[in-house]
Formats: sequence, C-alpha cells, structure tokens
Amino acid sequence: MVKIDSQTKMKFLHGFSHKTRVQILESVKEEEKTVSQIVNDLNGNQSNISQHLACLKGCGLIVGKKDGKYVYYSVRNQLVRDLLTMFDVVLEDIQNDIAYCEKHID
Repeated sequence: MVKIDSQTKMKFLHGFSHKTRVQILESVKEEEKTVSQIVNDLNGNQSNISQHLACLKGCGLIVGKKDGKYVYYSVRNQLVRDLLTMFDVVLEDIQNDIAYCEKHID
C-alpha cells in the first residue's frame, strides 16, 4: 500500500468539511446532475453551489461532464460512493459520541 502524506490527506478531507459540500456529494451520489438541479435539491444559490463544486473538483471527489450547454456533475467513482456510504455506517455507530468532539475543535 502506498503511504499518503498528511498534507494530501488534509486536502482530500477538506472536501468533506463543509455542510454544503456534503449535501452536494449526497445529491450527486447516485445520479449525475447539473448545477441547476443541485441548486434545486439544496435550496441554495448558484454562486455558492458553484464555488463548492469547484472545491469538490479540486479535492478529486467529483467530476464534471460537459453535454452541450450543460455540465453534469457526479461523484468521481464507486470508491467515493462507497466512502460516503461508509461515513453513514460509521456515524450510525458513533453518533452519540459526536457531541463530545465539538468541545475539542480548534
């Protein structure tokens, strides 16, 4: 197994560190969507969603596919989809302990 440095891990995890980005990932987890569809799903504004999409692309978590005048966004691959599912599995087990974590955020 290849050893990944801490800085690269932190850049990757940054994609999961904002509520809107997590909501976007959940929105495109099972099917590709346009910015407008994502904005609709999240009841957000296009500028904000577009900024978070750029971050998610930069973190390697999503890809965009141009089709005519639209760009369709989806999670990068099945591994990212599996990771999102694994978050739910782990959180179901530890959700009662999460509140304690908030007391230690720097």
